[in-house]
Amino acid sequence: MKNILYIGNQLGQKGKTATSIDTLGPLLEKEGYQLRYASSVPNISRRMLDMMYTTFKSKKWADVVLIDTYSTKNFWFAILISRLCTSFSIKYIPILHGGNLPIRLSKNPRVMGGFLNNAHAVVSPSDYLRSAFAKAGYHNVTKINNFIEIENYAFLERSVLEPKLLWVRSFAGIYNPQMAVRVLHLLRENYPKASLTMVGPEKDGALEACKLLAQELQVEVNFTGLLSKKQWIEKSKDHSIFINTTHFDNLPVSLIEAMALGLPVVSTDVGGIPYLIHPNVHGKLVPDNDVGAMVENIEHLISHPKDVMTIITKARKRSLDYSWKEVSQLWNSLLES
Repeated sequence: MKNILYIGNQLGQKGKTATSIDTLGPLLEKEGYQLRYASSVPNISRRMLDMMYTTFKSKKWADVVLIDTYSTKNFWFAILISRLCTSFSIKYIPILHGGNLPIRLSKNPRVMGGFLNNAHAVVSPSDYLRSAFAKAGYHNVTKINNFIEIENYAFLERSVLEPKLLWVRSFAGIYNPQMAVRVLHLLRENYPKASLTMVGPEKDGALEACKLLAQELQVEVNFTGLLSKKQWIEKSKDHSIFINTTHFDNLPVSLIEAMALGLPVVSTDVGGIPYLIHPNVHGKLVPDNDVGAMVENIEHLISHPKDVMTIITKARKRSLDYSWKEVSQLWNSLLES
């Protein structure tokens, strides 16, 4: 088995939302691979230096480097590490996560071109990014789905829905958490007892903005902060509808998790989400930032329980395509190539 250096933001134990490096890495270890990780350093500048140092230290040890690749400022971490890998003649595989990467491609075509063309392989967890890069002439992108350990997600049949909303994400502007608060405010016009629980850590000041908005609109929101996966799965049993409000996205694992749990999903139709959720088949999709449309779809689900049963049954079946049992075979095939 190969030695793998995994580069990403390993901050799941530092009060931040767990990312791919926190979940994929340990499962690859269970498959028999030897892994090193960088980085769990909280400070962004020091984290970059730790990534560079670990790459240098592992240049004779690593057979391949996996690089989590996002579209915000962490994008430049990936570029820097890829150039170190090239200079050390180490194979590297970018894993494309950022829903805004197509815009990065248009803004930084030469940088992105070198990054992708020098890679041993390129992985995308969604058809959305794979097709976006193919349109730009990059056909070396392999689709390997995001995944969940399906055995940890018990399907709860919800035949009668109450207006109990659940939102799970980091509080960041790109995920538009304030939309969830506005949805609750409008929903209460017809459902005065409607409730909203928002699970996730602060990232860029959006949590405080949500709290202020809730006060302004005079709605009570349950802000839990960061919860472990086990904790929020348990909390999901007391909720009826999962809402996703993001401006940009690739293929969020939280939606797969909600589908596996039997929570009907109402989401914005941005990025790769329509590749996961076919409208009115696996969930409901609305335009970005359209509060009225989201409320309308929530109310439809509440008043049409037969539609809900059809949707959550098909959504659960869809989530099985994203089980680790299925996805691990693709990773093994790629890493042994």
